Amino acid sequence: MKSVWEKEVEMPSFGALEDDIEVEAAVIGGGLAGLLTAYKLMREGVDCVVIEEAGICSGQTKNTTAKITCQHGLIYDKLISSFGEDLARLYAQANMRAIDSFEKIISDEKIDCDFKRLPSYLYTKENTQALEREYDAACRCGIAAELTENTALPFAVKKSLRFDGQAQFNPLVFADQIAKKLKIYENSQAVSAERGVFTANGHKIKARHTVVATHYPFINAPGYYFLRMHQARAYAAAFTGCGELDGMYYGIDPGLLSFRNYSDMLIATGGSHITGECEGGELDAIGAKVRALYPRAEEQARWSAQDCMPPDSVPYIGRYSAASKNLYVATGFRKWGMTGSMVAAEIITDMICGKENDCNRIFSPQRGLSAASCEIARGAGRTVNSLVLKKLKSPPKTADKLKRGEGAVVAYGSGTAAVYKDENGVLHAVSPNCTHLGCRLSFNSELNLWECPCHGSYFDIDGKVQGNPALKNLKKL
Repeated sequence: MKSVWEKEVEMPSFGALEDDIEVEAAVIGGGLAGLLTAYKLMREGVDCVVIEEAGICSGQTKNTTAKITCQHGLIYDKLISSFGEDLARLYAQANMRAIDSFEKIISDEKIDCDFKRLPSYLYTKENTQALEREYDAACRCGIAAELTENTALPFAVKKSLRFDGQAQFNPLVFADQIAKKLKIYENSQAVSAERGVFTANGHKIKARHTVVATHYPFINAPGYYFLRMHQARAYAAAFTGCGELDGMYYGIDPGLLSFRNYSDMLIATGGSHITGECEGGELDAIGAKVRALYPRAEEQARWSAQDCMPPDSVPYIGRYSAASKNLYVATGFRKWGMTGSMVAAEIITDMICGKENDCNRIFSPQRGLSAASCEIARGAGRTVNSLVLKKLKSPPKTADKLKRGEGAVVAYGSGTAAVYKDENGVLHAVSPNCTHLGCRLSFNSELNLWECPCHGSYFDIDGKVQGNPALKNLKKL
């Protein structure tokens, strides 16, 4: 499966790291957050390189819906309750500035990436009180917001919340252009080493400052981000024959789809679930809902994205840990990676360049998480279940009972194996435990992937790692 962006844009390629290097700043991760951080540092005159384990934008960036917005679901009422109005306003200001920053870079670099300023809507068929609270909170945070019952959707809604001045674009065209201005090493998996010196392909990367922008941080300690986030997956499909909306739409009720246009297509998203808890049929369900609304709809692409979800809904941007003076992190964008990436680039660039940025007060990874203790406890429960309890249960199936196209953890000799039976009846057997911290894997039948319910690593049917924090492939059996 390929997103509409991946189908249209061929990204530039860069050579692998073949020598030891010494630079002022190294950015590990070649997604949009890493590229923007390197671009901002470069504009400040900082000698910087990007180290990418595969190809740039080959992870989550290519699978985004590319909405550049400060409207992040029902967020501002929650932020005011958890952090107070002053810090909630800083969150809003940082994300509003991010939209302007995208527009300025696109203008300065003359990038033709289908950038459009459009309103963004939250809509509901039933939960009007939540929208009214969010409207009040958004106004208190300085956002120009409006409650309305009028939308361009092909069905009636009870209420919608409109933010003006938001934007959308083609992310890979944008990333392609800024990447060409940077020094990038691809196919170079960075691993941590002693005294802050990283290595990739057996070569040392010595940097005064290092930024970990790898979607999910791969350094377990210090930082312990595997205890402070979970990952969630959502699904998207693009259709022709649906007409054009007047903006971007996000449904706040369970089961409602979210929408945006691109070219002559409508992109619809939904089916969100915690990684490792796939029920199957998510993409077909999106297609059925779209065709019920637009009988002439024809599917052109389908894909999926995975996002890091911090318990208090705020990304972790800043120093990796209190003890890490020159090690930085950008993660936890909670499905809003476009503005999140720009906010991270600006905050971390200011920190490296010794400039004040008041927004660090809300995004700092060292902030207290007491208000999110219940969500942290739920995450710990998922980890215990996958790390311990699932391993104590005997698998209900053996490999010979699998249907074609089915995957499951099955009894294997005196132990267990993660086995997928392909359409030709061939069995693909791998270790059933994630190579990150050993959690028991689950099969995603929608994507034919093995997923870790604890921290969101995922692997193909032959055990090759496809998404971090895991760095090593599963053992074949």
